This record gives sequence, structure tokens and C-alpha cells, in this order.
Amino acid sequence: MSTGKELAKAYFDGLKEAYYSYDGQEAWDRFASTVQGADQRDLDRLIALYPDAPDSLIELLKLADGTYYREYPKDKVLFYFLGSDYEGYPYYLLSARQMVETRHQAREFFDYIVTREFDDLPVDEGVCDDLDKLDWLHFSDCCNNGGSSQLFIDFSPSAKGKKGQVLRFLHDPDEMVVAADSFDEYLQMLIDDNYPFINEDSIEE
Repeated sequence: MSTGKELAKAYFDGLKEAYYSYDGQEAWDRFASTVQGADQRDLDRLIALYPDAPDSLIELLKLADGTYYREYPKDKVLFYFLGSDYEGYPYYLLSARQMVETRHQAREFFDYIVTREFDDLPVDEGVCDDLDKLDWLHFSDCCNNGGSSQLFIDFSPSAKGKKGQVLRFLHDPDEMVVAADSFDEYLQMLIDDNYPFINEDSIEE
């Protein structure tokens, strides 16, 4: 079984290959020459808030501390880095600091999902129904600034869910589903599917 560091490195290296295979070498090389790993102080803050944050996420942040309007010393980065079970959207990785700063948004914006305010809104039974217990780590926004889809690691599942499962929110029509039982499984899913969010269109954007 791979360690978190090994899985993060395998994901990062495979993503490079995916970009190269679609003639995205220039985009990847520009990204790789700009991106830096997270500052340890930001990682410490993140781990303090989310002590169960998976090692693979922390190790991924040590390779690239965010790709969503992330200001690095050399340049600003806006780069497709992740996908989900919903093939229509590529996603960005938030920085460790952005994950900390958005920690309250789930409770503010998804109360109607957690409380099942609307009977016809699909919500996976593994998602808890108690706002007071809600503990989600927001780690990714989709390609249109997160307006249509966001990804979370769920540390407060219902009795039918699994702690650490990855949730995928989709807007219009709204739904919240379990995309993977863990963050490791989520990364492996993208690797096994050959990074389906990378193609000629996504690289051209």
C-alpha cells in the first residue's frame, strides 16, 4: 500500500504525463517552474483545524500549494489540477491557506443540503443532517470559480457514511454525492481513469 507521500508524488507525476500527452507541455512547464510547496506554518494551521487531514493531501500541498488564483513569487497560477466523478469539469486545488480561510463556508452555504430542506434535492445518505456537527474540509473549486461544483473531505459523516469521504457538490440542479470513500481513493480514481479532466479543450482554456 502506498504512503501518502508516494501517492501524492504518483498523482503529480501522472498529471504531468497527462498534460504532455495532450500537447500541454508548455502549460505544465510554466506551472512547474512557478509553483511552490506550502509554507509549514500554513500546513500547521490546517492540521490544527483538521487533525485527521489525510497525509496524501498534506503531501500534495508540499508539491503545489494551490492552483486557484494562487499568487506565487514568480507569477499567479490558475491551473487545472484535479477532477471528480463528474466528468464535465476540471478543478483547481486550493492552497493550505485558502482551505483554512473557507472553513466556515460549508455551514453558511450548504445548510439547506445538510438539513434536507428540499425533499427533491439529491443528498447522499452518507452525509450528516446536523449542522452543529458539520466538519468539511473544502479543498477544491471547479473551473468556473466554484460556482457549479466544489469538493470537500467530510470528517462528520452520517452513520451510513465513512469519515474522510470525499463529497462532490454540483449546482443547478443541486446535489451532494459521495465521490470516493477517502481522499486516497479519490486520487487513485483519477490516476486509474488517466486524468479524464485533461484534454485538448481544458488545456486550451
